[in-house]
Amino acid sequence: MNSNSLVSIADISREEILSLLERARYFEEHPNSKILDGRVVATLFFEPSTRTRLSFETAVNRLGGRIIGFSDPGTSSSAKGETLKDTIKMVSNYADLIVMRHYLEGAARYATEVTDIPIVNAGDGANQHPSQTMLDLYSIYKTQGRLNDLTITMVGDLKYGRTVHSLLMAMKYFKPKFIFVAAKELAMPQEYKDFCDAEGIQYTETTDFSPEVINQSDIIYMTRVQRERFTDPMEYERVKDLYTLHNAMLADSRPNLKILHPLPRVNEIDIDVDDNPKAYYFEQARNGLFARQAIITRALGINPLDTAEK
Repeated sequence: MNSNSLVSIADISREEILSLLERARYFEEHPNSKILDGRVVATLFFEPSTRTRLSFETAVNRLGGRIIGFSDPGTSSSAKGETLKDTIKMVSNYADLIVMRHYLEGAARYATEVTDIPIVNAGDGANQHPSQTMLDLYSIYKTQGRLNDLTITMVGDLKYGRTVHSLLMAMKYFKPKFIFVAAKELAMPQEYKDFCDAEGIQYTETTDFSPEVINQSDIIYMTRVQRERFTDPMEYERVKDLYTLHNAMLADSRPNLKILHPLPRVNEIDIDVDDNPKAYYFEQARNGLFARQAIITRALGINPLDTAEK
């Protein structure tokens, strides 16, 4: 495995997370450069994506690199039966870095085992989404002025939501308190609650998205109930509309509260929230560009802060 790969947020230390946040801040101030001149980045998206793929590709373009790859596996040789191993080894001949989204958990980890070039996990099944986590951390830091000692409420699909799994793991360094709001069918998996217990992270679970929960939160992280993760359509229909955030529900919330969402949303945040200054999900998506520029340069062994000093 290339040491600059990013498969899981658990692969990097507190110091590396803070370093990536500092890089993201730099790229927000200096989004355009040519520091990837001559570098080729392959984006392999075996699962549909809009924000993640476009922000990675925009990040490469703004850094002066080149993009190859596909956004529809039906147009690649995988549609002919080519194995993931063969696809990765073939693309490794042409690219300096592979950014990959795959529907199978563990696919990104496997990719690191069959190539020497760095792999960035852009989401593997319901497992991990570390680049989303970095933009979430950057968004939290920008809006709260700190990462330590925050109450973060996660709402909706906590079973299949890889974004909440990754964020939970990253926050272990910053003494959070979590509130998990979900239907029993979509509760936070036991392995992540065990992780909280092992790391001394406080958490409570509830099925009630109550004013008490909202009003003690610094961050509310809403999630979409993901139809594509369900094998039983009836189960999806039972839980898809259980939690919707409306503007009136924020009337007595903390002044510093910010509403995050990895997007796309369906109906879990009403449009009447959009004009509330506590809504931050569109700015959060914009932060993805800077966070992914930070991740790409780390993967390629380039420090923009060193370049800026010279």
